[in-house]
Amino acid sequence: MSPGPRKVAVVGVALSDCGRVDTATPYALHAQAARRALADSGLDKEVVDGLASAGLGTLAPLEVGEYLGLRPTWVDSTGVGGSTWEVMAAHAADAIAAGHANAVLLVYGSTARADLKAGRRRANLSFGTRGPAQFEMPYGHTLVAKYAMAARRHMHQYGTTLEQFADVAVQTRANAAHNPQAMYRDPITVDDVLGGPLIADPFTKLHCCIRSDGGCAVLLAAQEYVADTAKPPAWVLGAGTAVSHTTMSEWADFTVSPAAVSGRRAFERAGVTPQDIEVAELYDAFTYMTLVTLEDLGFCAKGEGGAFVEGGRLLIGGELPVNTDGGGLSACHPGMRGLFLLVEAVRQLRGEVEAGRQVRKDGGRLPRLAVASGTGGWFCSSGTVVLGRD
Repeated sequence: MSPGPRKVAVVGVALSDCGRVDTATPYALHAQAARRALADSGLDKEVVDGLASAGLGTLAPLEVGEYLGLRPTWVDSTGVGGSTWEVMAAHAADAIAAGHANAVLLVYGSTARADLKAGRRRANLSFGTRGPAQFEMPYGHTLVAKYAMAARRHMHQYGTTLEQFADVAVQTRANAAHNPQAMYRDPITVDDVLGGPLIADPFTKLHCCIRSDGGCAVLLAAQEYVADTAKPPAWVLGAGTAVSHTTMSEWADFTVSPAAVSGRRAFERAGVTPQDIEVAELYDAFTYMTLVTLEDLGFCAKGEGGAFVEGGRLLIGGELPVNTDGGGLSACHPGMRGLFLLVEAVRQLRGEVEAGRQVRKDGGRLPRLAVASGTGGWFCSSGTVVLGRD
């Protein structure tokens, strides 16, 4: 009888310098995050035999690996937008469980804000001129407009209000107030959100994510390495991935994201339900993303997301703490933010964030289960990972 699959844990996490980083290159942020994650794990660099990277260079895992001094025998360069890192984590966990790799490093870094400020980034006029996107781009259908149109559909179909979307931004900012690394920490009100400059109807500025620099890294390893790690493990209990569409006309329902599939699979594989989850880190490029992802993951029924987010439920001390670092709306959003969700989920399970930011449950205990769910494109892809202390 062959042995069963190995258990897999996240054993190291770290952020690079984040926010406003005008003097670093994306490669430098990759290296800084990778070094810090390895130090966090307590493992030697030599144990890393897998590397997952996307978004930098022509041959992302090769170029990044060379810069980091790694020669991996397992690589992944999946690129599906913001959910890339949850999808990669699922791939890495499967590879480790099957014995195809022992320790896989996921690493990301971006100077999106510094590049824009310094004039190093220009509009890509070729984007959308080929393939399915060519039929939408001539009409100015930008990424934010796609999300805005979907939000309007949810409002029309279920009566969701602008105030409910705005409440997501308000609660996320309140969580950011406890994170010294968050770019924006001053409190905001629903009126502040509603009264801001219009970006794409119905979204005003504070409905939309910030633009920052930053990087992070996550190290996954097989169970036999856990005894040698410096921190408690966060076990990968289940993961799911799914894709939906790229052309808006091919999206069957603007009120349903692929998280409805990835979440169901992740929870089933983990043997838990959404009601068991005690902290949730969800991709939030726009307020609508948080609301609809909560629905699709099963925290509330379809159409009830607006009512669900009311009453401070998403606050660190709320019934379901969501985006406890301040999310992409207030903390940081360098581009493909999905890896930051995993970092924060692990830190919450370990109980190593600032006291005001740390989720505490009955009797002051640490959370036992967390979920990280990333969204890519304009609800084009989704990856969901369930993590647990036990």
